[in-house]
Amino acid sequence: MRPAQRTVAIGAVSGVVSMLVALSLLTPRMPAPPAGAAVAERIAFALRWDALAVIPILLAVVAVGNGRALSEAIDPLAGKESRAMIINGRVVDNGVQQFVIFLMATLALAASEGARMGMVSAGAVLFIAARLVFWIGY
Repeated sequence: MRPAQRTVAIGAVSGVVSMLVALSLLTPRMPAPPAGAAVAERIAFALRWDALAVIPILLAVVAVGNGRALSEAIDPLAGKESRAMIINGRVVDNGVQQFVIFLMATLALAASEGARMGMVSAGAVLFIAARLVFWIGY
């Protein structure tokens, strides 16, 4: 494994471990619907948190849009994107990919019997934090 690959692997493993520790610590402290809530209530709860979790992606989309509108890169085919705009675009791409997985996971959890719904709200908070850290670190 080359040094750059090792760095990425260490970062990925430490990120997963940190996320699992944070999720286990945060879950019991987060809001959740009542224990006997119907599936529809749990799914509605998850969707509200999912709507919050998309905020970092929205911010990156706004950054790309503003960058294009205020520069020669307004024509996406002209090849005039700045380095920052390329990074922001990649953050959007990766964020959407990650969000689709997150969305499916939260909805599946919400639909499960005996679901620990605090994981949904804790996961949303951690998703937002992780997406912002990813963007800053890019």
